[in-house]
Amino acid sequence: MDKKHALSAFAALSQPTRLDVFRLLVKAGETGMSSGTIGETLDVRQNTMSTNLSILTQAGLIRNERQGRSIRYFADMDGMRGLLAFLMEDCCGGRPDLCQPVIQEIACTCKEPAVPKDTYNVLFLCTGNSARSILAEAIMNREGKGKFKAFSAGSRPGPAPHPYTLDLLKGLNYDTGFARSKSWDEFAGPDAPQMDFVFTVCDNAAAEECPFWPGQPVTAHWGVPDPAKVDGPETVRRVAFSETYRMLRNRIAIFANLPIGSLDRMSLQRTLDDIGKSTAKAD
Repeated sequence: MDKKHALSAFAALSQPTRLDVFRLLVKAGETGMSSGTIGETLDVRQNTMSTNLSILTQAGLIRNERQGRSIRYFADMDGMRGLLAFLMEDCCGGRPDLCQPVIQEIACTCKEPAVPKDTYNVLFLCTGNSARSILAEAIMNREGKGKFKAFSAGSRPGPAPHPYTLDLLKGLNYDTGFARSKSWDEFAGPDAPQMDFVFTVCDNAAAEECPFWPGQPVTAHWGVPDPAKVDGPETVRRVAFSETYRMLRNRIAIFANLPIGSLDRMSLQRTLDDIGKSTAKAD
C-alpha cells in the first residue's frame, strides 16, 4: 500500500461511525453482515449507513457480496493487511526486533488454547425465537449431556414459540417447559450468564437480517431456512419443522463431540465455520 492509499484508509477510519462499522465487520469475520443489521446494531439510520459503507469500500477497507436477494459486507482482509504493512514497514527505525513482541502479543490471543470448563454456555440467536433457536436450545441441552448449557433468544421475539415447534419437541420426548420467546437483551445484562459460544441460526438465503452478538464468545453462523415461512398444507409445514430439526441436530451433534479443550481459538473458530458450511451442503 502506498502513502496515498494509506491516507485514504486513515481518513475513512477517522470518523467514529465508520470506525465502529469497520471494527464490527472485522469481528463478524467470514459471516459478514447486512447493511440493515449493521445499522440496527450501531443504531445508525440507513441512508447514513449507506454513505459510510461506500466510503469504507472506496478506501479498500471493506467489500460486499450479493447472496441471494441480500448484500452482505465484510472486512477486506487484504486491505487491512496492506494498511498494517504500511505502518510497520519502517518498524522501530530499522529495529523490527523491538516491534516483534507487540505483533506476537496480538497474534497469540487467537492461538491461545481454549480453557477447559465443566460446562460451556451456548446461546442460539434468531429473529423471532419461535422455531429454529428454540429447537437448537432443546437439542443442545440433550446432545450436550451436561457439558453444555444452552439458551436461545431473538432480536425481535414473537409472543410465544410456534405451536409446531412445541408439537415436534413433545413428539420427540422433550420437556418443553423451558420454551418461551425472549429478547436477546435478556442475555446482555451484567447478571446474565457469560456465553462461551454464540450461534446465529437464521438463513442468509431468505435475506433475513441475522442478529449480531457483541462480546468475546466464539461465534459462528449456522443458518437454516425458517420453517415458519413455509406455505402449503399442514403436513408440508410440519415436515419443514422436522427438516429444520434434522439439520440443526446434525450440526450440534458434531459440535458437542469436539475436543474443545485441546483446540486453540483460531482452530476452533475455523472448525465451527466448517460445520456450518459442510453440513449445509450435506443437508
